[in-house]
Amino acid sequence: MYRTHNNGALRAEHINETVTLAGWVQKSRDKGFMIWVDLRDRYGITQLIFDEERTPKAVMDLAKTMGREFVIQVTGKVIERESKNPKMPTGDVELLVEKLEILNEAKTPPFTIEDATDGGEDLRMKYRYLDIRRNPVKEKLIFRHKVSIAVRNYLSEQGFIEVETPYLIKSTPEGARDFVVPSRMNEGQFYALPQSPQTFKQLLMVGGMDKYFQIVKCFRDEDLRADRQPEFTQIDCEMAFVEQEDILNIFEGLTKHLLKEVVGFEIESFPRMTYDEAMAKYGNDKPDIRFGMEFGELNAVAQHKDFKVFNSAELVVGIAVPGGASYTRKEIDKLIDWVKRPQVGALGMVYVKCNEDGSFKSSVDKFYDQEDLAKWAEATGAQPGDLICVLSGETSKTRAQLSALRMELATQLGLRKSDEFAPLWVVDFPLLEWDEETERYHAMHHPFTSPKPGQMELLDTKPGEVKANAYDLVLNGNEIGGGSIRIHDKEIQSKMFDYLGFTKEEAQAQFGFLMDAFQYGAPPHGGLAFGLDRLVAILGGQETIRDFIAFPKNNAGRDVMIDAPATIDAAQLEELNLKVTL
Repeated sequence: MYRTHNNGALRAEHINETVTLAGWVQKSRDKGFMIWVDLRDRYGITQLIFDEERTPKAVMDLAKTMGREFVIQVTGKVIERESKNPKMPTGDVELLVEKLEILNEAKTPPFTIEDATDGGEDLRMKYRYLDIRRNPVKEKLIFRHKVSIAVRNYLSEQGFIEVETPYLIKSTPEGARDFVVPSRMNEGQFYALPQSPQTFKQLLMVGGMDKYFQIVKCFRDEDLRADRQPEFTQIDCEMAFVEQEDILNIFEGLTKHLLKEVVGFEIESFPRMTYDEAMAKYGNDKPDIRFGMEFGELNAVAQHKDFKVFNSAELVVGIAVPGGASYTRKEIDKLIDWVKRPQVGALGMVYVKCNEDGSFKSSVDKFYDQEDLAKWAEATGAQPGDLICVLSGETSKTRAQLSALRMELATQLGLRKSDEFAPLWVVDFPLLEWDEETERYHAMHHPFTSPKPGQMELLDTKPGEVKANAYDLVLNGNEIGGGSIRIHDKEIQSKMFDYLGFTKEEAQAQFGFLMDAFQYGAPPHGGLAFGLDRLVAILGGQETIRDFIAFPKNNAGRDVMIDAPATIDAAQLEELNLKVTL
């Protein structure tokens, strides 16, 4: 037995007991005649004491050779600590060591294994196994475990069955780029790693497994950012004999359950908003509704004067920044420079200060009088003391630019509080979106999404106006889940492939297995998938997912710890019938 207790277990009631502990040396303090050692494992820290009057000399001598991160086993008597540490659960006691065994020596770590470390992100990713020993990372991984257990418990109680689906599947042309895997036994042919178990969960519905879920790895070969990894985890769910309302109710319940059980936050209602409303009010389809600053469209009250910038714009739109009238000209110029950055792309910004006395001062006073500016304040909901920020231009670009500014201002003003949670359903997405590059429609979600009831006939005349029977769950300005009611009729699915530009032969080659299955009695069905990595990060009060993943990739998609991806030797390439030209 390596240990009788873990390093977070000992309390005053254990005094005078003989125990055995094991773990890593966090730090030691050698006073010559006495040595104190903090011994760490994932449960906590226990202070060890080596005393030349009470500890055998051989043990004392061995203790002097220990360094940081040595792995040791000790046996001794629990005694009362003279200088108690109320900040530690074990702070009332210490272990007077009688026996010591060094289980493994350790090199000096490249960074300190402390909560506040001196290691940069790249260094810590290279030595991720050391970084996991630090409390901030360890606690995030334990937090992820708690979320996963809560998800499984809730869905199991609701009658869902967890079913595993394949990782080696067929590449499809829709969505992001696939990771492909060459087949040794089938020369010139390739598997793909799944971007989602979409078709398999639909086949499970055909198979009669009417409530399916899976916590599953998915893969997308796309550009990365803070909340995206090439491999990610989904809570993937599907239900048969359901309508949209049934699915929203189930997963609203799951979200409430997680908020209450994991973070102790209770919420009653989940607002619902159409896609069109979200774009008009917030400029994106995943709005953060923890704060206001809703968009106010100003075309009707700003395009009647001689200000050509506004008169030539497709959209003039503004937001009211609470308390922003106190901003100095230098602070406003910083905001203007911020929106002109290439990442945002605005050409400039007009501003209006709403003074406490009810008057207005703007950067376009030459063109607009006090009566005009009062109408701007009314349209944006601005109050005395606020600042109105106005952008103009092409509708979709301007909305995106103002949305970015809104989020930046909310961050600066401390309005995006990590301990507040504001979920939201966004519904009625467009079924199709036009791609200028390929000059054809693409499925906004995926090609298996059903149109809203009664809108199928619009596909022939106004395909861009057809709404999808689809929904996204948004939490604190992040999409944490999305899904739809699926097409379950072969003829309708075939017609959808036609609209998306597939030939009959391409559709049969790519998805014939699914349409064949529909001929054998496919029930009405739909589902939803949560992004587990993002969900866990938001519940944990952060928006960056990397620390909630045990072994993440960097922004270039590399695992710097194991140095992957890497080349493979010529013999492997030959077995796979592949040639690489350098």
